[in-house]
Amino acid sequence: MADAGLGFSPWQFTLLARLLGKSAEVKAGGYEVEKGVTPLILMNKLTRGDFSQAEIVFVEGKTFRQMRTTLDSHPSVRHDTLGLSDQEILSRIHASENQPEGLFFPDTYLFAKNSSDLDILQRAYRAMQQRLQVEWQKRDPSTPLPTPYAALIMASIVEKETGQGADRPMVAAVFTNRLRLGMLLQTDPSVIYSLGDKFDGNLYKRDLQTDTLYNTYTRPGLPPTPIAMPGLASLQASLHPPNSDKLYFVARGDGSSEFSRNLEEHNRAVNKYQRGK
Repeated sequence: MADAGLGFSPWQFTLLARLLGKSAEVKAGGYEVEKGVTPLILMNKLTRGDFSQAEIVFVEGKTFRQMRTTLDSHPSVRHDTLGLSDQEILSRIHASENQPEGLFFPDTYLFAKNSSDLDILQRAYRAMQQRLQVEWQKRDPSTPLPTPYAALIMASIVEKETGQGADRPMVAAVFTNRLRLGMLLQTDPSVIYSLGDKFDGNLYKRDLQTDTLYNTYTRPGLPPTPIAMPGLASLQASLHPPNSDKLYFVARGDGSSEFSRNLEEHNRAVNKYQRGK
């Protein structure tokens, strides 16, 4: 307070707090005050918790690595996770999972300046747990997804595969149908996720043929973890896919997708929209 030039001595403020019996009521946070503020006005501000706020945005479809970068670069966040491994972070926020991918709900979070990034992560983790449980309780009983975590994995794939929001339910329907039939999911974003920093923007035939835990061209079923942060719409679509006989889709080039019932239809769509034939 003295360094900020508020115009009164620290001992005056301390004495006032003790005389008013409010020394234990001051709330931690970042506060913005104007010069000339009186000790009494400032005391009321600090005991009300009228602190200045900042915000941070976690975007659907981003990975946990990208989420950490967003936190690390935020000027109003206290960076307590620097140097911690992903597993150490999960332990600090009391998460039961072993891998952080997909566990945090994408949203805009308001927080007091200089709040710990661990506190923000814990809020985002709890938000996802709450929404996931609510949606799981309302799920379509015919879903082939066995657990809420499986729903989270499916939702992350739907999130990454959806170019336009209107296509999200049908994208979910295609992958649900494939799971029911025991077909390979063959989703490129999962393969790209496994490549990590080695992905140069192009997916090659060798990438699709190299077996990894996340290669849904070589391994049946869902990948072992989510591949990104899914939003609420993707969760809902994954747990309530529409009845459909579609098993394939291809990008039209404008963000939307063309859906097909069989491989013959799909090949025609690929020729039309990807090869210009």
